[in-house]
Amino acid sequence: MEQSPKTAETAGARKSAKPVRPAPPPAPLAVPVADSHTHLDMQDTTVGEAVAAAAAVGVTTLLQVGCDLERSRWSARTAAEHENVWAAVALHPNEAPRIEAAGGRTALDEALAEIAALAARPEVLAVGETGLDHYRTGEEGRAAQRYSFRRHIELAKRLDKALVIHDRDAHEDVLRVLAEEGAPERTVFHCFSGDAELAGVCAERGWFMSFAGNVTFKNAQPLRDALAVAPPELLLVETDAPFLTPAPYRGRPNAPYLIPYTLRAMAGVKGLDEEKLAEHIAANTARAFGY
Repeated sequence: MEQSPKTAETAGARKSAKPVRPAPPPAPLAVPVADSHTHLDMQDTTVGEAVAAAAAVGVTTLLQVGCDLERSRWSARTAAEHENVWAAVALHPNEAPRIEAAGGRTALDEALAEIAALAARPEVLAVGETGLDHYRTGEEGRAAQRYSFRRHIELAKRLDKALVIHDRDAHEDVLRVLAEEGAPERTVFHCFSGDAELAGVCAERGWFMSFAGNVTFKNAQPLRDALAVAPPELLLVETDAPFLTPAPYRGRPNAPYLIPYTLRAMAGVKGLDEEKLAEHIAANTARAFGY
């Protein structure tokens, strides 16, 4: 299988980088929460090990996200085999133009049809990550991205599943497509990347905002400004592991057990007690994904 963008990034990093020590486990959370977006298939551990390490620090539910056909199949199968793992399936925004370039619109439609079949399975709670990415895809591939995004939106609404959005350097176009198609009742902006203005738009429309470890980065003040205005009842937390490891362990591989570092940083930005924020996030994630 040709590698998806995220897979290729990870493989390249592992090939060129020296092994690094895993980040130490944080103090456990008093209130259990979920990692709303992780890629266990890209992590150097077994699923059982990842689930156990996360549970030991109070991260008791994992949303495993597929980014292409093979990884979406794996995600659904893995969720069916593990009680505390649920799945999301989709063609990543950068996967859609790759498929269309290789096999035309027919190939893209066939891939989308298989995603639809996977999404109907009970262990699959979300359609995603889908959306638009203007960072890695140029004008030549954006029509395929928009077509795929619209098809994923329609699928989420038809199956009454959550929609998980990847939005990279494409805020205005993502909002426009959602307005034209009508957003699903449960819409999640994964790895929220906007500013306070976009957070305000999401809040007005009742869309969930999931923050990852990059909210802890020194240069991420716009993200912290967005978090500051986001309503607690619409907040989720995620790793997007193995990417975006929170400070002070940036550069080491991310994993679900590191969620408490990000959650505690979020609590500081919000001026909320850690346990209170965890209660919000636990309830929000269950509501967003319907488990």
